[in-house]
Amino acid sequence: MKRVLLADDHPIILSGIETVLRGTGYEVVAKVTDGAAALDALADARPDILILDISMPGGGGIFVLRTLRAHGDMRPVVLLTAEIDDSDLLEAVRLGVNGIVLKEGAQNLLVTCLDAVRDGGRWIEQSLLHRALDLSTGADAGPLARLSEREKAIVALVARGLRNLEVAGELGITEGTVKVYLHRIYEKLGVANRTELAILATGGRRG
Repeated sequence: MKRVLLADDHPIILSGIETVLRGTGYEVVAKVTDGAAALDALADARPDILILDISMPGGGGIFVLRTLRAHGDMRPVVLLTAEIDDSDLLEAVRLGVNGIVLKEGAQNLLVTCLDAVRDGGRWIEQSLLHRALDLSTGADAGPLARLSEREKAIVALVARGLRNLEVAGELGITEGTVKVYLHRIYEKLGVANRTELAILATGGRRG
């Protein structure tokens, strides 16, 4: 059972998320209404995963994520949002956010996201991930700008943690074709594997 801290300034949202998680492999160990309270609750609640509203009084999800990473705390963070502006989206992925779920789809997608994060993956709403990739390549003409649209689509799905067979299903191509594309993408970007590719795609640094 994974321990979860919830932070949202709307009591109805907090109750709704708790209901969604009831009967799953996730136990809500703390519910708070702002970012500062989320940070204060860490020592006592000892959460494995944080689910944070992106906009709250006293510091939202980005503030909490930034603070955690600045102190070397790499425990998983999932952001919930009704909307997110470009600068927050780019900062979130560059800080290594583990998941971003739109509130309108949270009832159906939150547990899917948490399962991916629990297993060491990263799950970001596909439309947001595509937007982050577009912003990244547009802002600094980075390495992804050299990829074709199909290659970028494959990178976006890999960055979500999908395996080759799942990528093939999403794009309507064969698993073998995905492998061919990935080999070409690795060569173009100078990465060795899908983990390095996902880190590069979401603005992280390869170590």
